[in-house]
Amino acid sequence: MEDMRDLFHIMTRRFGFLSKNCCSVGGADISLVQSHILYEIDKHHSPSVQTISNILGMDITTFSRQTQSLAKMGLIKKTPLPEDRRIYILSLTTEGKYIATTIDSQMKEYLNEVFSNMSEFERNSVLQSIRILNDAMAKSTVCCKPLL
Repeated sequence: MEDMRDLFHIMTRRFGFLSKNCCSVGGADISLVQSHILYEIDKHHSPSVQTISNILGMDITTFSRQTQSLAKMGLIKKTPLPEDRRIYILSLTTEGKYIATTIDSQMKEYLNEVFSNMSEFERNSVLQSIRILNDAMAKSTVCCKPLL
């Protein structure tokens, strides 16, 4: 039987998840974590800091550092909620929206190219398998946490 861990390590390397920067758009070098943050802010309407932090499974301190960096780059805005100024709402700036859209287009192009090397049956099988894996990971009591 194939080593499952080895398969995931190979896929991680081929996706470039170990690279410091995942994307360079318009002179801005964006890390993988920052790319995920931009994607989730773009996907949700006026999300709070806590909402996106929870979606990404990041501790609030690490998330805050990343959002401060993105704000300094001029890609996001953090606005206090008028009715509760302890809660901050995240939004993309015009440049942030451009970068998020560009990264999304690049990723779709990349995935389309990868999947073009498969038959329709293989493509559907892989996508269905990923859905099944995602569902199983959501139900797991140890997923996304280091094993001790």
